[in-house]
Amino acid sequence: MSIKIKTAGVIGAGLAGCEAAWQIAKRGIPVRLYEMKPQQKSPAHKSDHFAELVCSNSLKAQRINSAAGLLKEEMRQMDSLLMEAALFCRVPAGGALAVDRDLFSKAVTEKIKAHPLIEIIPGEITKLPNDDIILICTGPLTSDALAEHIQSLCGEELLNFYDAAAPIVTRESVDMGHAFLQSRYDKGEGDAYINCPLSKVEYQTFVTELTGAKTVILHSFEKKVYEGCMPVEIMANRGQDTLRFGPLKPVGLFDPAEQRRPYAVVQLRQENKEGTLYNLVGFQTNLTFPEQKRVFSLIPALQNAEYIRYGVMHRNTFLNSPALLNPDLTLKGNKQIYFAGQITGVEGYMESGMCGLVAGIQAARALLNQPQIQFEPTTMTGALLSYITAPNQNFQPMGANFGILPPLETPIRDKQQRYQSLADRALRALERNRFI
Repeated sequence: MSIKIKTAGVIGAGLAGCEAAWQIAKRGIPVRLYEMKPQQKSPAHKSDHFAELVCSNSLKAQRINSAAGLLKEEMRQMDSLLMEAALFCRVPAGGALAVDRDLFSKAVTEKIKAHPLIEIIPGEITKLPNDDIILICTGPLTSDALAEHIQSLCGEELLNFYDAAAPIVTRESVDMGHAFLQSRYDKGEGDAYINCPLSKVEYQTFVTELTGAKTVILHSFEKKVYEGCMPVEIMANRGQDTLRFGPLKPVGLFDPAEQRRPYAVVQLRQENKEGTLYNLVGFQTNLTFPEQKRVFSLIPALQNAEYIRYGVMHRNTFLNSPALLNPDLTLKGNKQIYFAGQITGVEGYMESGMCGLVAGIQAARALLNQPQIQFEPTTMTGALLSYITAPNQNFQPMGANFGILPPLETPIRDKQQRYQSLADRALRALERNRFI
């Protein structure tokens, strides 16, 4: 008598899907990875590779005493595929971990395709396949047909937001006579960022033109914008100085030409290993392409900039996860269906990857008849999982931050010491889950 081999079906080869598929396959379970690329792409996707980074190439801070850095260290210790690829493809970015996005996606794709237990099933999925366990990792860009099917399964309204991506310019087109190289507070490599200063008059002119510029006309259902990735023109409309206290803040920088701190500054971050492309940090936008060229050229260093990619906006679809998901990321009422990634309401590249990692581990353990892991809430992983699955009447997407961790038993006033203590506690807690 033949024994049926159990399989896991993973829908979506983004960050969460690739991490989930990898974690399941490395535990000896066959995986069918369903991905609609290259036959079909969402409006925001350009590459044929898996794990495409759509918005920014930055994976946020590296230091462990930061929320983003702690999450990445937890993932690294859990043998994350994404962290392995990110460290291999990193580019200079001061205190942040940034990657060459094309090399990163290629590295992840090659590892996934080379695994003998992962079968790639190309083409769009509109209904759930017949695998023993299903992991839905379609992310915030879930196709309309599958989103409708998911909604019919959940019986709950999906939450729709709109996300934005920043423009990318060539390094050689930046006028360095109006720019200088420095990382904020001189952290990391000194030449990680190109800084484009603006005087008070230049800044005020820029804000005036930005707030009056033409934007792409949105449908009524497209107008709920997520605060964590706010278009620069919407920020500018909130007040004359909003940008100076946001993405254009000059703190920690010194303009050698003026021998003082700039009034405002636009930072450009290296986009690829060769250092030929840079993205405009914090300049996610919904301006029309001609308006982006016109308005951003008011920044002296970018007056003749060559744009490789203009900023775009795209739909993000999130579940009402606290009402729908169990702590192990299974759907309430159906333990065979897992959700992972940004569709659950975690916000950020590595947060999405962490969610896929956890869902993959939990799904594999279920198929192997092993108990589910209870991630301690003192870890950043456990805190994020708790945030998206605990009751919440006003659920909004959330990225890694120390505010969601339980407080220390003994309060520490100094912020950096407090963050370090929280990080140390988290890693000790993770050590207790070494059996994963």
